[in-house]
Amino acid sequence: MNLIYTKHALQRMAKRKLHKEWIERVAGNPSRIEPDEVDSTLEHRLAPVPELANRVLRVIVSKDEPKRVITTHLDRKMKGKV
Repeated sequence: MNLIYTKHALQRMAKRKLHKEWIERVAGNPSRIEPDEVDSTLEHRLAPVPELANRVLRVIVSKDEPKRVITTHLDRKMKGKV
């Protein structure tokens, strides 16, 4: 999947030690997709990451192509639900 990373996303990935490989895997093959509650041009893609003991990674991307990664973080509330 061809992704473009915003500066904010890259900063958050570095701070949270999230690998591009994980972001690309979740964005390209999510276990769950949710609409953004505020911006209809965005969607949230979620999936467990085996390398992180199956913690759930939330990747917020644009719906348009190529996808822009807006931000990403581990979602504690979704562990065991995805």
